[in-house]
Amino acid sequence: MKFGIYPRLALTGIRKNRQLYYPYLLTCVGMVFLYFIMASLAESPIVAEINGASTTQILLDLGKNVVAIFAAIFLFYTNSFLMRRRQREFGLYNVLGMSKGNIARILIWETLFTAAIGLMGGILSGVALYKLAELALVRIMQGDVTYTINIVWSVIPKTVLIFGAIFLLLFVFALLRVRLTNPIELLRSENAGEKPPRANWLLGLAGVAILGAGYYLAVTTENPMTVFYVFFLAVALVVVGTYLIFIAGSVALCRLLQKNKRYYYKPNHFISVSSMTYRMKRNGAGLASICLLATSVLVIMSAGISLIVGINDVFRQRYPTDFSLEIGSYSQLTEEQEQTLRNFASEGLSVENENTRTYLYAMGILEDDSLQFSNIYEENRSLSGYWDVYILDLAEYNRLSGSTATLSDGEVLIAFNNETSAMANLTVESVGTFTVKETVPYLTVSPGSLVSIYNKVVIVAEDLDIFLPLLDIAEAGDTQTVVYYTWQYSFDAAESLEKQDAIYREKQSDYTETVASIMGDVGYYSSFDSFADSRNDYYGLFGGIFFLAVFFSVVFTLATVLIIYYKQISEGYEDAARFEIMQKVGMTRQDIRRSVNSQMLTVFLLPVGMAGLHLVFACFIVRQLLLMCGLDNILLFAGTTCGCFVVFAMVYGVVYRMTSNAYYRLVSDREARGAGSAA
Repeated sequence: MKFGIYPRLALTGIRKNRQLYYPYLLTCVGMVFLYFIMASLAESPIVAEINGASTTQILLDLGKNVVAIFAAIFLFYTNSFLMRRRQREFGLYNVLGMSKGNIARILIWETLFTAAIGLMGGILSGVALYKLAELALVRIMQGDVTYTINIVWSVIPKTVLIFGAIFLLLFVFALLRVRLTNPIELLRSENAGEKPPRANWLLGLAGVAILGAGYYLAVTTENPMTVFYVFFLAVALVVVGTYLIFIAGSVALCRLLQKNKRYYYKPNHFISVSSMTYRMKRNGAGLASICLLATSVLVIMSAGISLIVGINDVFRQRYPTDFSLEIGSYSQLTEEQEQTLRNFASEGLSVENENTRTYLYAMGILEDDSLQFSNIYEENRSLSGYWDVYILDLAEYNRLSGSTATLSDGEVLIAFNNETSAMANLTVESVGTFTVKETVPYLTVSPGSLVSIYNKVVIVAEDLDIFLPLLDIAEAGDTQTVVYYTWQYSFDAAESLEKQDAIYREKQSDYTETVASIMGDVGYYSSFDSFADSRNDYYGLFGGIFFLAVFFSVVFTLATVLIIYYKQISEGYEDAARFEIMQKVGMTRQDIRRSVNSQMLTVFLLPVGMAGLHLVFACFIVRQLLLMCGLDNILLFAGTTCGCFVVFAMVYGVVYRMTSNAYYRLVSDREARGAGSAA
């Protein structure tokens, strides 16, 4: 046997199975392309020059690893459909005299052809379209657009190495599959159905309970300290619960449909329900995968679009004025110090709407009705036990809130950012015990607190001097105690944002030295913020997040479409013989069409319906994550989420129509089936 026959057989196998193989090759090209683009952007020198790009490039670097892992999983998943269809061909080769070693050589050439097409197609298309992706990212991040083409050549060998390893593993997997199966099993593999599984109600109930636990965590978690970790736990529970429900629940659904004689014994239902029953284990897992991918697309896009559309809301909530100077000191500032700091912050600017506020800030531990500040880090406690404490005098509170509250000696007002129970008395370390006159609505004292992950409490006293003894327990350099007398000066400027940014950058060059000379030897911290400069950073960060959201939404959507396609094509080949028999006993093409529509609607509506349910509960926890980013526009998030679901449902409907037509052609047209068969 000449050596040249193996590559010819490999190419013939690819061509004869083009209905399955061509989408697989496109998948390989697409995954290589997506990884190449993501990796190149992570190392792009142009992106690195944009404000906020350091965080974005870290996210892109993590994103490329996610793409690589997802590509490996997804290529194994799609390759399994392909190998199931090819097994009959390999069994025929084996029966005709080829050894499994000969078949291995065919697999080697198929793998080489697939790897060559995938790598060359993906890298070449990546090189061709990289600049377009870079321009899109730069525009989203509000960076300076340059049309110089800078290909990150170092990414090419990394791409070849990673996907070369993936293709090698795919070859080993296919080889083991052929080697561990005898020729007769290979010949019969295409027609080998599954035993109809029993409806496992215990498994289904376990899935409902696990899914309910995930929903419960999503709805009830409000603590910003734990929401990030709870999010991943809730996702894990939803994934497990979804698979259990679809695997066990779909079996139960088929059993119930079969028991309903009025429904089951009809031409358009009999074939579809009976065929689904015999492969429900794989069918349920496939439907669960489609549901979870659809949920991922909906959650990612709704959150990403909300952030980028509401970015100006985030800016102005975090930076309500054009400039803000904050000093936290271990002692009160003198009038001279305050005036010198004002002059420094406003020099060269036309000041408008200036505002000054003073308060005490402390990191404390709130237990029952007692606040502790000293040695708070000695105990091994969770982060959720710590509180940001803001203490205002009554005049400052009334000015900020617009209220006319009054207090008597020994009384305080108190406000929480969460649903902490009201208390009658409050004992403050080193100060004393106070009567809580009223629990008032929470007031944001410092815009910087919006990005803090700790719980927050605001205490309003008749006079701030009552709480100044707290400064005595906070000596400079004592890492166990955090208490500061905080002075804030903020104002707007009449100049354009471009000029404000230029002046701010000039001040930044000597800001640290100037503040140090003003504060002297007293321990302090300071921050000097500009809306214009921070706006650039936020655009860099949120623009990068939005780009990743779009990127992964495209990846997951394509994966959803391909899973649906392979699922319907492979099941079409399996169901063809059943429909052919039914045609011989009088079933018409119109009956086949109705049966196909019945099956498709049942199969397709379940995942998108469950994805919609997942999305409803995911909104609770996603909103908490958006609040951590400073976005509190619930109407924007709700509208964006509904819009994303409608658009996705429309795309899903198009995919339904396309795949149902492909399935119909396979089960009703002998020539269509023959076009996808091996020689």
